[in-house]
This record gives sequence, C-alpha cells and structure tokens, in this order.
Amino acid sequence: MIQEQCTHRNNVQSTEKPHVYKVGIYGWRKRCLYFFVLLLMILILINLTLTIWILKVMNFTIDGMGNLRITEKGLKLEGDSEFLKPLYAKEIQSRPGSPLFLQSSKNVSVNILNGKNKTVTRLVAGSKGIEAQGKLLEVKSSTGKLLFSADDQEVVVGAERLRVMGAEGAVFSNSVETPHVRAEPFKELRLESPTRSLFMEAPKGVQILAEVGDIQAMCKSELRLESKDGEITLDAKKIKLLRLPEGRASPTATRQTVFEVCVCSNGKLFLSRAATGSTCQISNSVCL
Repeated sequence: MIQEQCTHRNNVQSTEKPHVYKVGIYGWRKRCLYFFVLLLMILILINLTLTIWILKVMNFTIDGMGNLRITEKGLKLEGDSEFLKPLYAKEIQSRPGSPLFLQSSKNVSVNILNGKNKTVTRLVAGSKGIEAQGKLLEVKSSTGKLLFSADDQEVVVGAERLRVMGAEGAVFSNSVETPHVRAEPFKELRLESPTRSLFMEAPKGVQILAEVGDIQAMCKSELRLESKDGEITLDAKKIKLLRLPEGRASPTATRQTVFEVCVCSNGKLFLSRAATGSTCQISNSVCL
C-alpha cells in the first residue's frame, strides 16, 4: 500500500516537531484480505471447472443437450426419454423406419377434450385390459373399408366373414336378424338352445336347404309341424316312419308284413295289418 505522509504545519511558528500520519492496511487486516482474495480465486476456478465438466457430461451443444436436439421442425429425442410431468405437444412421431414405443408402469391414457376441457373420448391401456370411451368406435382397413363400428344404437361388422372360434359358439341373449345362415364348407351347421326354445320366424317363409347332405331334426319331447293356412308336403322317394306302435291285430288275420298307416283323432300314428278293407277301426286301441 502507498504510504502518504501528511505534514501539519501551523502558520504560526512553533517549537514542536511535525506529526506524521500513516494511511493503509497493515498487520492482520492485510493478511485476511490476501486470504479472501485467494479463496475467491480458488472458488472461481472450481466453479469454472465444474461448469466445463457439466457441459461435457450433459453434451451441451449449440443444437441442444444430450439426446435432445432443437431442429426447425421442433424437438428431436434420441434414445429412451422419461417425463416426470405432463408433456404438451401438437404431434409426436418416431424417426423414419423406427417404431414409437410408449411404456408405463401402470397405464397409458389418451384423452380428447372439447372446448370446455371436458373429456369426450378416452382410451386407457392398463394391466386389466384396454378401455375405450366415446360416442363412436370404428375400425377400418388400409383401403378405408369399414371393418367394425359400434355406437349407442348398433354394432356393425363390415368384414366379409365373421368367424367365432370358441368351442361354445356364439351366444345371443335376444333375437338375431340375418338374411342367411350358412356353415363353412365341409362343416356342420348347428342351431341349439340347451335350456330354452328355438324359434325361426320370417314373414315370407323359412327355407332349410341341404344340397348334398342330410337334415336332421331331433327333440326329446315333441316335434310339431304346423301350417295354419297352407299344407305340409313331404316330397321324397322314400318316407320312413320308424318305431310306430302296432295296433291290435284281428284274430283272423294271417301273418303278413304289409301294414297300413292309421291316424287317430288326436294325431297319433300307428300301424295296422293290411286287409281287403281298412283295419284302422279294429286296431284303434292305440288311440286310447
């Protein structure tokens, strides 16, 4: 430090010696000042070193940092990225030729809001399954053809074929409307109601057709063919009525294998041994 000497002189001559005042920092104050300056320089060097190290580790560049790059089209992330808070973006897409992978420990939710910030469409993919909520759900092919559609009124399957692979088939709790029911080639068509009745109704008729195979109708109680205004026609080369009861034969009847089919007033059918005339009246004990 610069030492200044100040000489105080009076205009009046005096016999006393002049006093000298020293101005500056001396002793322990000077040593403390030098220590703080040295400590400040060390902290500046440490701070500068840590800043350079952070820039190197985080890969800070002019275009961004780490896996994050700032481009003309927006932000570009390379590798795995984790967001701890909500992410707001207009568009999220993967790199060309690479898939877009979303991973969550609980679920992934996609919400569509209206102008009043109310959820109108929601898609939740969680551990229990996928849940979709909205006014309309549509699935289309790559050509734009409607494959599946569902809303509050109806469910539409637009594919050319609906295949049910379950062993129990398809279960409908209410009525089914269809213009055509057909089995696969070389497969059987079976309509079954294990505990209830099965009804087939049509205003212009119901047609059951087997061009190559057989048609079988089996039941445990009664099989009824009823025509209110028309007739029932059995058109075949052979008509077999198996296990019909045989009426009581007359004592004078001889052993023969020719029978006639008789009908009771209550609709029962039975066999009676044929004769020159009708024997149904003789053997009508089956009708009782």
